[in-house]
Amino acid sequence: MEWIVVISVMSLLIFSLLRIHVFIALLLSSFIAGLLANLSVAETLEIVVGGMGEQSNTALSYITLGAFAVAISYTGITSILVRHLVHHLSNKRIWIVLAIAAIASLSQNVIPVHIAFIPLLIPPLLKLFDQMELDRRAVATALTFGLKAPYVMIPAGYGLMFHQTIQSGMANNGLDASIGEIAMSLLLPGTGMIVGLLIAVFITYRKPRTLHHKGYAPMFSEPQEEAVKFNIKHALTLVAIVVALTVQLVTEELILGALAGLFTMFILLVVPFREGERVMTEGIKMMGTIAFVMLISAGFGELLQEIGAIEALVVSTEEILGTNQVLVAFVLLIVGLLITLGIGSSFATVPILAALYVPIGLAAGFSTMAIATLIGTSAALGDAGSPASDSTLGPTSGLNADGKHNHVWDTCVPTFIHFNIPLILFGWLAAIIL
Repeated sequence: MEWIVVISVMSLLIFSLLRIHVFIALLLSSFIAGLLANLSVAETLEIVVGGMGEQSNTALSYITLGAFAVAISYTGITSILVRHLVHHLSNKRIWIVLAIAAIASLSQNVIPVHIAFIPLLIPPLLKLFDQMELDRRAVATALTFGLKAPYVMIPAGYGLMFHQTIQSGMANNGLDASIGEIAMSLLLPGTGMIVGLLIAVFITYRKPRTLHHKGYAPMFSEPQEEAVKFNIKHALTLVAIVVALTVQLVTEELILGALAGLFTMFILLVVPFREGERVMTEGIKMMGTIAFVMLISAGFGELLQEIGAIEALVVSTEEILGTNQVLVAFVLLIVGLLITLGIGSSFATVPILAALYVPIGLAAGFSTMAIATLIGTSAALGDAGSPASDSTLGPTSGLNADGKHNHVWDTCVPTFIHFNIPLILFGWLAAIIL
């Protein structure tokens, strides 16, 4: 029975690497698990759908945050950031990379727009990057850092959603943990990402790099310079962001925070009422996919629990690895790397990981915080280097606007090396000492 988990998860990984959409891959892997457990397709689907409800709150949070991101982008406030970067840092390669990492970090917690800022911020800077001979791999690393490290370490914005997803996944498998405990458990793995960023910026990609890609046609028309100045609309946008962040922190509800920010922008006429339908449609389009992936992944985890495959795997793991926490922690992190690399979403893998890690972790004698560390670190692993991840696709979409940036070699490989290796080492250490 324990092989059902292995076969279904490996099927999920193979389907994902074959570029089959993760939603379809999760469904196919669920059917494989069901058939191996002698369930009919109808019975399997019933269990999967029944288990999807646990992630409905997180899925709705994604969609409302997507709409809020579109509304913020509508105001054009990011163009001001571009102008200031060009004006103050045009001759400082390292500082401009660190500034981009800082801006990207704001997109997860303070101004939760996720990847929506990249197409607005990066393409206008590409010509400057070439003039400075700036290695775009450093920029890709900085962007991916900003898209991941803040939500791993800080329980606000997408970070709150990530930590609540871990909390929910653990609770569904019989282990309660507070948001504070989860945040503390992920500080050390997040520190590993900071180390990876500094190595990339100050060592690996410090030297000048000249791109010579003949035959590439620009994929965008270079925008005309516009004298964009800070105005009342931008000031009111900042007010809406503060309102959203305040409501979120007070209520600990991401949905309420995003809705408060949206309503503030509409009430203050920062975004006209007539644009409301477009804002919601674009928000659903941008974030709806991952919301549904999270729903189906919760159903997949429920199926593995229902057919008893998780319990059998726990027993087998105890027999093979025993209670050697050093060995068990390392094996679980490698498993997490493979699963998340295939799915390409740290959020979507949490229900699957929690279903595996909670019973195995308890059997091996890990503390609650150590198990939270293993789940959170494993979820973040692979997401950085996965070709199918928002954390890599987003940076590439901006850096390859002129056709000079390779997705795999210039984004995925650098981010995999500089973030996944430190995450394994620091996550392994945290799991052992907590």
